[in-house]
Amino acid sequence: MSLEMSNINGGNGTLQPKPKDIIALCNILKKYNFKNTEELLCQEANLRPEDLGSISEAEVQQVLNSALRPADGDQDREHDLPQKAKLSAVTEANATEALAKFIGDEGFDAQQYEQAYEELRAFVEDSLDIYKHELSMVLYPILVQIYFKMLASGLRDKAKNFIEKYKCDLDGYYTEGLFNLLLLSKPEELLDNDLVVAMEQDKFVIRMSRDSHSLFKRHIQDRRQEVVADIVSKYLHFDTYEGMARNKLQCVATAGSHIGEAKRQDNKMRVYYGLLKEVDFQTLTTPAPAPEEEDDDPDAPDRPKKKKPKKDPLLSKKSKSDPNAPSIDRIPLPELKDSDKLIKLKALREAGKRLALSKDQLPSAVFYTVLNSHQGVTCAEISDDSTLLACGFGDSSVRIWSLTPAKLRALKDADALRELDKESADISARMLDDRSGETTRSFLGHTGPVYRCAFAPEMNLLLSCSEDTTIRLWSLLTWSCVVTYRGHVYPVWDVRFAPHGYYFVSCSYDKTARLWATDSNQALRVFVGHLSDVDCVQFHPNSNYVATGSSDRTVRLWDNLTGQSVRLMTGHKGSVSSLAFSACGRYLASGSVDHNIIVWDLSSGSLVTTLLRHTSTVSTITFSRDGTILAAAGLDNNLTLWDFHKVTDDYISNHITVSNHQDENDEDVYLLRTFPSKNSPFINLHFTRRNLLMCVGLFKS
Repeated sequence: MSLEMSNINGGNGTLQPKPKDIIALCNILKKYNFKNTEELLCQEANLRPEDLGSISEAEVQQVLNSALRPADGDQDREHDLPQKAKLSAVTEANATEALAKFIGDEGFDAQQYEQAYEELRAFVEDSLDIYKHELSMVLYPILVQIYFKMLASGLRDKAKNFIEKYKCDLDGYYTEGLFNLLLLSKPEELLDNDLVVAMEQDKFVIRMSRDSHSLFKRHIQDRRQEVVADIVSKYLHFDTYEGMARNKLQCVATAGSHIGEAKRQDNKMRVYYGLLKEVDFQTLTTPAPAPEEEDDDPDAPDRPKKKKPKKDPLLSKKSKSDPNAPSIDRIPLPELKDSDKLIKLKALREAGKRLALSKDQLPSAVFYTVLNSHQGVTCAEISDDSTLLACGFGDSSVRIWSLTPAKLRALKDADALRELDKESADISARMLDDRSGETTRSFLGHTGPVYRCAFAPEMNLLLSCSEDTTIRLWSLLTWSCVVTYRGHVYPVWDVRFAPHGYYFVSCSYDKTARLWATDSNQALRVFVGHLSDVDCVQFHPNSNYVATGSSDRTVRLWDNLTGQSVRLMTGHKGSVSSLAFSACGRYLASGSVDHNIIVWDLSSGSLVTTLLRHTSTVSTITFSRDGTILAAAGLDNNLTLWDFHKVTDDYISNHITVSNHQDENDEDVYLLRTFPSKNSPFINLHFTRRNLLMCVGLFKS
């Protein structure tokens, strides 16, 4: 049956199932008591219960037999050979039809297209300087589309020479994309290339002033460049605006993506970037009031009056309501247990002893180096309370270390747990067996390299994702795998727990990110929109949003409530490798393979500044707990500390603009300090609750 449905819906999508076949399929599902599937299919096909009786049992059996016939082909294989040849011919016909879209017409003249591009290139070069930089942005997408047409026509050598001749006119960040295109050797390979599909499905977006756009249109009309006009109408989208044309720095700052720049309407939706109101801890720490007693008791006139318990000044501070914060019930959040409140209370008390960081008071840094790791460390993560370190390895194992003198203990056996007093205050500690304490433990279960680990805020669970396409949830009490989540069909690159627990998010080579809940084995949301694999993911501090970074060189912000993309940010010139939200929730920092760190303003989706210092991939980014320092590290064995307080002050006071932020960074005005390691690339950075910076790296001889 499934094979028949595949044949019905396959090919180029022109063949659709007949209503008779759908009715027959519903009857088959009803016959074998697949009730839920039957109801879902009837609902999507708009079938009523009486429609199921409009087809005879013989017709139902005929549909069933036709579906099963390909599986019984062992008896007459020679009869199947012509059918297979016919299917192959259909596939080749579909490929020919798809390639014809690149060519555009039967009378394709490569010389005409090359001459048109030469005239366009000369027009851009002769334009006034005020318009030249915006007009030059049309060269790359038009060059690529002409290359596609030449290659689809079988002119591989001419197409390659065309790219080699004109690629020097383009900015350097397009070199990687052009190099990948030159590897295409056959016209059929166009149909499976990510960049080709991206530029085919989504028009290349170019932001341009109205004056520059008018000049471009006038050139096409005056020179009668129909071939260029056809490419522009099919594959380019101009997001025009009123005002002066942008200069070179402004154009380059937001360029580099596979789909051009972000449209203004992509960043119009409101984002509730504020933080949720904290729990009232005073009620948790204040004992319940005793029954009221009259002060003027005649039997005990000299008894002293009871003093009211003093309130902790640290806990009595009321958090102000943030107008930019989402409502507490916007998405369902788990109700805090008393044990969870105690964990938050401990974190709050530690935060009261936090060191205030500034350019004059830099954090101390401690570096954990993994030595003699023959299986290769692929990731590292430190728990929120800075007591545990988890590392994933290339041999599919996960290993946990205790960073304190406390040992890693397991639960007592069932008989010992029954004897415990459940009402005792230290029940959590009594449940653990001191005899089982170890300094390190290992998790085994994945069948491929582990690419990311993530601790739950409650410190009792650990997530890991792997090349084997699965996500595993491990218990830090029983030290075993609790759940295996399956949904991605390709390797899973990253996984992160929500700051409020319960939810977690993953991203994969399958170009999607998925939102999960720990109590469900099915994804709650599937975030679709990236044009290449999603490399990294991060939860917003209020748990309402998720940020993703992709190999398509874009950063997106997704709303967990609706599943929609609410921000699209372009500016990186390479794959995005790391993400981090600021402590206030308004800003997002992203690191990339292009060696740059970009800070974004989530309220508008605009670029705040680009931090230039690293000479290799920026693999990890984090903010200090008070939000004043931005720490970044990468594969160049360098840790950099940036004055984020000055960045935001200059941005709010309009001292930073897209046009001059790179000039300022040439003088390193925001760079506070650089710490080099001997020969250890950084894997992870973590600020403790008291603002001590912890680093993890792998020594490479």
